[in-house]
Amino acid sequence: MVLLMCTAGAFSNLVICEYSIKSQFRQLRDKLTMIAHAAALRVDADTLLKIPLDKGGENTPQYKIVEKKLLEVKKIAPSLAYIYILKATKKKGIFRFLIDIKSGRGSAKRPPAYPGQGYDGGRFPEMLKAFSGPSADKTLAVDEWGAFLSGYAPVRDKNGNVAAILGIDMSAQDVYNVQKEVRRRAIAVFILAIVFSAVLGILVSRRITAPVKKLSEGARRIAAGDLRYRVKVGGADEISELAKTFNEMAASLGVARQKFLNYFYRVVQSFIRILEARDPYIGGHSDRVAGYSEKIAAEMGLPEKKTKLLKEAALLHDIGKLGIQEMILNKKGSLDEEERRRMQKHPLIGEDILKPVSPDKEILKVIRNHHERYDGKGYPDGLNGEEVDILAAIVAVADSYDAMTTDRAYRFGLSREEVIGRLKKNKGTQFNPAVVDAFIRVLRKEK
Repeated sequence: MVLLMCTAGAFSNLVICEYSIKSQFRQLRDKLTMIAHAAALRVDADTLLKIPLDKGGENTPQYKIVEKKLLEVKKIAPSLAYIYILKATKKKGIFRFLIDIKSGRGSAKRPPAYPGQGYDGGRFPEMLKAFSGPSADKTLAVDEWGAFLSGYAPVRDKNGNVAAILGIDMSAQDVYNVQKEVRRRAIAVFILAIVFSAVLGILVSRRITAPVKKLSEGARRIAAGDLRYRVKVGGADEISELAKTFNEMAASLGVARQKFLNYFYRVVQSFIRILEARDPYIGGHSDRVAGYSEKIAAEMGLPEKKTKLLKEAALLHDIGKLGIQEMILNKKGSLDEEERRRMQKHPLIGEDILKPVSPDKEILKVIRNHHERYDGKGYPDGLNGEEVDILAAIVAVADSYDAMTTDRAYRFGLSREEVIGRLKKNKGTQFNPAVVDAFIRVLRKEK
């Protein structure tokens, strides 16, 4: 029985430790992959390839253009230590630098890299995989300057061919510290369990069987990702203390995961701010759409949890426009057919950007479907009626209202009453009737 208790206690704590480490590290890799992918989308391959492969390349206009784009990414993600772009050579695993942004912690210790300087990337298998798609290293690099993790993404030309590889090094000190703390606590609880079981195991063996089973079940539930699960063990013996520590660790894991999710959303929202800064006429668009959506949801009586999720999705609804050419986004006039076709891809691009890291399928559904129409003539899937998720239908109305009331370079915004008239006119065709009615009630109350 003593041996059984020791084994169960060790199993419980080792499972929690292993799950915590893998979970935190996986989330960091996903975030790093997303940032690398988004940064690569901002780089124009034609401009990049015009940079001369010599020391003088740093002084060319093309180098400065790409450097400016990458410094914008560095500004919104301060934890990035380095951002660089490498071009492949004929020899496998051997690259040449095109650009190297050396701003960030530890950058003063790193030798400078100039265009054309060689680099052996063969020891980084994930870098080589980046020719197929975004990736990130599977292990942390720890040295006297801290812990770092690298992510990579392909820079593609207009034909979709890989022109270069973009790499970023991010400080992972927080995750490294969490890993150390989890291991320390796991070892402490493990030792505590062994001590208690060795001293009292024989005396309380009959009372231990059931609590140990509960701990084992708790370990399996936590390993499966259910961080809300708590072990219920009464009494004041060592097993109850172990259960208490187990619950504290599960709560800490839940808090840590939420912090990572919150940080991820802040990073993505920062990209939205960059997107809106490219066009002064739409500044604050995402915030306004989120605000309108929240009011519509409240008017329709949606649950608080749904309303909160809707607001998060509305803030991110235009993230896909990061993959649309700036000349199309800022065009002062109507788009031609080809430009319109490219613009209509932004919901799919947004879904692709968020899919690797977003834990909520409903948010992805809003990103993909916020341009669907009630009559089935929207895009990208041509959904109609109740096939369009109600959250996506709400964002569609809020998005259209803000677009019509906002001044643009080629026209002035419409008045509130004019827009209300258009919403009524398109109710049942473009827009969900229930959503339009709710929004109009909101606007009337505010007036």
